[in-house]
Amino acid sequence: MTKAPAVNAGRRAFKHQGQVIYEWEQSLEEVNVFIKPPPGISAGHLVCNIAASHLSLGIKGNAERYLDHELTSQVVVAESYWMLDDGELTINLQKMKKGLTWEAVFVGHGELDPLTKDEVQKKLLLERFQQENPGFDFSNAEFNGSAPDARTFMGGVRYN
Repeated sequence: MTKAPAVNAGRRAFKHQGQVIYEWEQSLEEVNVFIKPPPGISAGHLVCNIAASHLSLGIKGNAERYLDHELTSQVVVAESYWMLDDGELTINLQKMKKGLTWEAVFVGHGELDPLTKDEVQKKLLLERFQQENPGFDFSNAEFNGSAPDARTFMGGVRYN
């Protein structure tokens, strides 16, 4: 009997014509986008504009953008940022709606399949429980059936 592969609620790759364009992951409060820029590119070469519902990324002085897309949900611009470290560009987007499960980072870039979405929702709900109940360990918690929405379950998320 073959065991079904485990679903990873972590990084997801977005590919175009077989090439990884970026990877991404989400938590209760943020979405992180990871990009491998070409060798020799430093932070000073990049221009990254994060707006409430749009993101663009490119090389300074070049009108063509590597990314220039609408986000699937809004972000808190003042708390979002980008950085280049160890050859990987990380764009941190702070969710406007804490606990919302993003189906994709950008409009038109696919959606999570139902099994993966359920795994992500479980991860977000456990993260919410951990935040609301410090000192308790939810790492081995299990759900019967589909995971409820972390944003609305049992009174919804709390904003600090």
